[in-house]
Amino acid sequence: MILTVTLNAAIDKRYVVHGFQEGEVNRVAECTYTPGGKGLNVSKPAVIAGGQVVATGFLGGHAGQYIEDALKPLGITSAFYHLEDESRTCINIWDGKKEIQTEFLEPGFLVKEEEFQGFLKLFQTLINDAEVVAISGSVPKGLDGTAYQTMVRLVKEAGKKVILDTSGNLLKMGILACPTMIKPNLDEIRMLTGNNCDSLDDMVEAAKKIHSQGVEIVAVSLGAEGSFVVCDSGVYRARVPKIHAVNTVGCGDSMIAGFALGLKENLPMEEILKKASAISAASALREETGYFRMEDMEKLLPEITITRLEE
Repeated sequence: MILTVTLNAAIDKRYVVHGFQEGEVNRVAECTYTPGGKGLNVSKPAVIAGGQVVATGFLGGHAGQYIEDALKPLGITSAFYHLEDESRTCINIWDGKKEIQTEFLEPGFLVKEEEFQGFLKLFQTLINDAEVVAISGSVPKGLDGTAYQTMVRLVKEAGKKVILDTSGNLLKMGILACPTMIKPNLDEIRMLTGNNCDSLDDMVEAAKKIHSQGVEIVAVSLGAEGSFVVCDSGVYRARVPKIHAVNTVGCGDSMIAGFALGLKENLPMEEILKKASAISAASALREETGYFRMEDMEKLLPEITITRLEE
């Protein structure tokens, strides 16, 4: 199975408004509630694509219970470490008139050292049954960059594949443990290498530098321009067709789901990248975060081109 990690899970509330006005009363036309956090936004599309997924991390209070209950009908198995404090809520406001989205992300609860150690014991038991582990997003208050570093090392010591998708110091420290894969954006590539990366060639060279330091797969998102991957078998560029995006929140997480499935199946990189790109693009066509329709993905799949830039 695929094990996803969401240390800072949330209830995601999506408000649809028409003409958002700052400082004014805004009437919400539609509101949806979903279990969220980047790891759970990996879990949902992975299940839709046919994967068996177990989700872990921290949950707390009534909000945490809601998140766990909401995962059941989605086919996601919960294996969370429970705290007494309430899990956070995050709000995404979609202005249908301006086609602009605004997000408000709560920081979440404080995790004590003894609670993190308790979680790590649970995590180690879950790794045993996993083929791929996807660690995503931020960490709660009380934890620092060593948290993901420790977790990546535990997965590597167990001989399993691990994807780390985070940012800032969490990413900088996490890659010291040499995860199987990371998916940085342009700003993160610049932070990790100190290069300006003003062109695609510069970005590829920066990704190759990270790859040479022990990260097997470096997948870099180029937004609407697609993505590229540096790995042991070469450098690959993915181009995606133009689409009318409805909700881009979680598209990167959907791409991670595609990579996790491909790595689990030991597919060639060209196939993994194509499938991951199709799932990501399909998820942008839906209002729901972390959701896509298989028919959309299958329609987009032949329109995605994969080019091998270097061997």
